[in-house]
Amino acid sequence: MPKITGYHAHVYFDADSQDTARQVCEEAARLFPTVQMGRMHARNVGPHPRWSCQLGFPAEAFDQVFPWLILNRQGLTIFTHPETGDHLADHRDRAIWMGEMLPLDLSIFD
Repeated sequence: MPKITGYHAHVYFDADSQDTARQVCEEAARLFPTVQMGRMHARNVGPHPRWSCQLGFPAEAFDQVFPWLILNRQGLTIFTHPETGDHLADHRDRAIWMGEMLPLDLSIFD
């Protein structure tokens, strides 16, 4: 069985919601010292179908960070997946969506 070493929560946004996304991401990083906030990508990156900001956190922080995101996502779509080393399965089979489910470009994992 794969071991979950951490999680990535990708907060999706567009030009109109970029400031809201920045606030959500910065607040998560401020409240939870183990959350690592990535760059605000104002373009699609990797398999992601929208602009996004990644929040990385260890598996031990899931029970604190995930409920906070549920309650504080400000209507943004958030795609969360575990980190097991199997990137295709992590993104395709093991993901959790908050908000709209969007098609990912999984061809990058071929």
